[in-house]
Amino acid sequence: MFWTSSAARAARRIATAAALGGGGLTALGALTYGLLIAEAMVARRIVGRPHGDTGPDADGVYGPFPGDAVSGEPISMVMLGDSTAVGLGMTDPADTPAVNIALGLATVAERPVRLHVYGESGAESAHLDGQVDRAIEARPEIAVIFIGANDVTSATSPARAVRHLQTAVRRLREAGAEVVVGTCPDLGTIRPLAQPLRWVTRRWSRLLAAAQTVAVIEAGGRTVAFADLLGPEFDANPAEMFGPDRYHPSAQGYLQSAYAVLPSVCAALGLWPESEPLRGEGSHLAAMAVEEPGTEVSATRVDGEAVGPDGRWAAMLRRRPGPMPNG
Repeated sequence: MFWTSSAARAARRIATAAALGGGGLTALGALTYGLLIAEAMVARRIVGRPHGDTGPDADGVYGPFPGDAVSGEPISMVMLGDSTAVGLGMTDPADTPAVNIALGLATVAERPVRLHVYGESGAESAHLDGQVDRAIEARPEIAVIFIGANDVTSATSPARAVRHLQTAVRRLREAGAEVVVGTCPDLGTIRPLAQPLRWVTRRWSRLLAAAQTVAVIEAGGRTVAFADLLGPEFDANPAEMFGPDRYHPSAQGYLQSAYAVLPSVCAALGLWPESEPLRGEGSHLAAMAVEEPGTEVSATRVDGEAVGPDGRWAAMLRRRPGPMPNG
């Protein structure tokens, strides 16, 4: 409860600093900030870029499938973000999270999906602006964003990172797209990172994820918490869940991220049955959500009001999807 309360306050401060254009050095303090800068340089050397700088070309139309009754105008979907958005390390587009989400969406919607991937390996939240410029030209109905890890390893001010993400979500919403953001993963689960960096990055990444959640729902999007999505599986079978660099996911790891996001993508388009959510103040639910992978947070109203005494009202759902569809 102490972590949830303190994280909620920190997330609210970061999101407020982002909205006001403040620097918001960090919720962790100047000493920890300096430590992270030094340790992040070491981490970058450890991890490196063994897969190159790009993922496979995944643009295309997915569905209809042979023998299925899938028809109709394709749903326009765009994928933005960093190396996890492009599927860095994969050679087959079918192994990327964007294609797995598109295939799942096409199956649920019984319509083909036209996918455009605008993410870039190494991208930070500040790079989303250029990606959104290109994405809007595709007139997307749904936009998926995976972002945050590089903001942590580059020691970017959380308020600055959140401000860029919120602007990206707002621009996409104004262009008519639904937006689902996979928040910053818990980098403390990455084994090449030694202590004290693992502790610092765990704390930082979870605070950033909570602040991202507050900002995204303010902009009209919804978030899915990645948290330590790959943590337990990595401990049990690291060779299966992570790639050779022990940092970027394997094909199975990318499938797991798609599996977590797909229900929210479908729900954003009105294609997924809704259950009764937990409602409450946005920053408090954001802090709770980052502790449980796959948890969705979106804006809501309580008694007809969008904002309560302590901030915007939000709804949290612990979605439990079935098996990922096979294309």
